[in-house]
Amino acid sequence: MFTGIVEELGTVVAVEDQGDAIRLTVSAETVLGGTVLGDSISVNGCCLTVAALDDGTWTADVMQETLDKTSLAGVHPGDRVNLERAVTLDRRLGGHIVQGHVDGVGEVLTRQPSEHWDVVEISLPSDLARYLVDKGSITVDGVSLTVVEAGTTSFTVSLIPETLARTTLGTRRPGDRVNLEADVIAKHVEKLLAAGLVDRFAPQHHDPAAQEDPA
Repeated sequence: MFTGIVEELGTVVAVEDQGDAIRLTVSAETVLGGTVLGDSISVNGCCLTVAALDDGTWTADVMQETLDKTSLAGVHPGDRVNLERAVTLDRRLGGHIVQGHVDGVGEVLTRQPSEHWDVVEISLPSDLARYLVDKGSITVDGVSLTVVEAGTTSFTVSLIPETLARTTLGTRRPGDRVNLEADVIAKHVEKLLAAGLVDRFAPQHHDPAAQEDPA
């Protein structure tokens, strides 16, 4: 599990094509602290498992399913990527609950710079629209953000200077693809509603007029 608070920008060092997978090597500093083989690191919002460690780099195997469903299929050596280690119980949950399981890929549509922040509009796959609400949470390339306006085909977010400086969102331009993960709490609520469990445990209202007259 992650928080959506990016710890550092890493750099893709190598992408080894293995046919139905790639072997991705990334240079980093902060996220290597205390990291051992088998640990999880989020790369642009995708949870990957550390398969190898070297001096200043780490490597992960990215399977075809991940390549089909995320923007990692388009990474090249030299690309910057957002990195975050899995959260531990002694760390603050500064963002929101992020699983590192990408739900879909959006595209940056527009970018409106201002003096203190940028407003960015991102396209939204139709099956994700129901999970977004104004002022709700969304993960974009592994970054926990607050939705400004939630539409049926797109949404907007405001990026503060800290986000612009410390993540890849500072350089994303119209046409760039970004990984999206909806708030997992919204997905659980939807499933509970579909199963009728919410109605089952909801308070029952007694209607005296509906009782039969015993006489």
